[in-house]
Amino acid sequence: MTADDSYGRLDDDDYPAYTMGRAAEMLGTTQGFLRAIGEARLITPLRSEGGHRRYSRYQLRIAARARELVDQGTPIEAACRIIVLEDQLEEAQRINAEYRRAAASAAPPESA
Repeated sequence: MTADDSYGRLDDDDYPAYTMGRAAEMLGTTQGFLRAIGEARLITPLRSEGGHRRYSRYQLRIAARARELVDQGTPIEAACRIIVLEDQLEEAQRINAEYRRAAASAAPPESA
């Protein structure tokens, strides 16, 4: 791997750059919380060659949302389900917007 390859990863939201300890510190939570949302299958951290969990920035954003819900009193399993549903809704809205744009561009021009 060259230095240029390494620098390219700095902007990669999916690159698993953070250890469990660092991720927990950044989120202001415990490693147990990260394990719990992993067990609930909200996020699946990659593993280093030594078997240690590694988290990406994208996963940290999801974990931060889960922590926000849990801090508001939502049980962890429910928080994970809410986040999955929010993600599905966002994706459906994106697809609908694409369909609307495609239909609008394919519609024949109206005659006046």
